[in-house]
Amino acid sequence: MNRTDTDPHAPTACFTYGSLMCEDIMAAVCGARADHRPATLRGHRRHAVVGVAYPGMVPNADHRVQGVLYLDLPDSAWPRLDAFEGEEYERRLVDVVADDGARIRAWTYVFRPRFAHRLAPADWDFAHFLREGKARFVSDYVGFDTLPAR
Repeated sequence: MNRTDTDPHAPTACFTYGSLMCEDIMAAVCGARADHRPATLRGHRRHAVVGVAYPGMVPNADHRVQGVLYLDLPDSAWPRLDAFEGEEYERRLVDVVADDGARIRAWTYVFRPRFAHRLAPADWDFAHFLREGKARFVSDYVGFDTLPAR
């Protein structure tokens, strides 16, 4: 599904909070590079997913998630992102706060409740991912740059 399938004025921004915070991974998945900046999503919490290097994010009023906001993604990026995220995630509209204080409407991927049993109680650590998980993640997901749209 493209972002404009139901609304031609839908946001072109995507808030990322896991492996897609890495510009090289995001560009490979989307098939395009996009301007990006740090941003925060309130009312959500990022958890480690058991047995894998990536996180899942769920609504939680008492938390906030630091991530990266990619701006002006082309329509062609959305089917690729949907395929990359797979059945465990649902694309939702959220309001994020950019590092300059601007509030921006964006899409993000929230972990579906039926998979909540896979979430660890611990928060996911991006610095740890960069140090110890990114290389394995990239090798495990070779070909994500050629994902077909679902």
